[in-house]
Amino acid sequence: MYIPDHFSIKNTDALHSIIRTHPLGALVTQGPQGLDANHIPFELDAARGVLTAHVARANPVWQQCGAGCEVLVVFRGEAAYISPNWYPSKHVSHRQVPTWNYEVVHVHGQMTVQDTEKFVRGVVGRLTRTHEATEPKPWKMGDSAPEYIDGMLKAIVGIEIQINRMEGKAKLSQNREANDRLNAADTLASHGDLALAQAMRNAG
Repeated sequence: MYIPDHFSIKNTDALHSIIRTHPLGALVTQGPQGLDANHIPFELDAARGVLTAHVARANPVWQQCGAGCEVLVVFRGEAAYISPNWYPSKHVSHRQVPTWNYEVVHVHGQMTVQDTEKFVRGVVGRLTRTHEATEPKPWKMGDSAPEYIDGMLKAIVGIEIQINRMEGKAKLSQNREANDRLNAADTLASHGDLALAQAMRNAG
């Protein structure tokens, strides 16, 4: 990934935050037909330096790339189009163009298969607790008949990715004048893109 220094995310906690806030990653692998991408919700275990997830047993990715092969997982954070009209300097110099602001994290690592009931039950349980936490009455596996859950677990395979390195990019108009960046952030906020707007305000 091309990352100009002023867009580089160097703080590990900031990289982890994007992954946890936007856990649906694009798992990129090299298969028999060339490059492939599967979109999967991941769990980050920062202490162990691993990503865990599960895929359908019918998905060939776990058989094609499961013995320690190199993979890339892409996590896209906040993103939005930026109009040149949102930069006050445009109305003076008329020397601005449209762009796109975004946050993204690339995780490089080695993938292995974890095809055990204990592993997949743990992954599903933790993902469920995380993403049901804001529900008034969170769903849990115990809400369904045990034989139904057992059948569903048999239909999936666990995967684990040992993280070798991470790189992140936050393109937030840091290369613009502060007045341009902050006015663009305010305009985004008025459109409802509050998270990206705040990230742009913090980018100065």
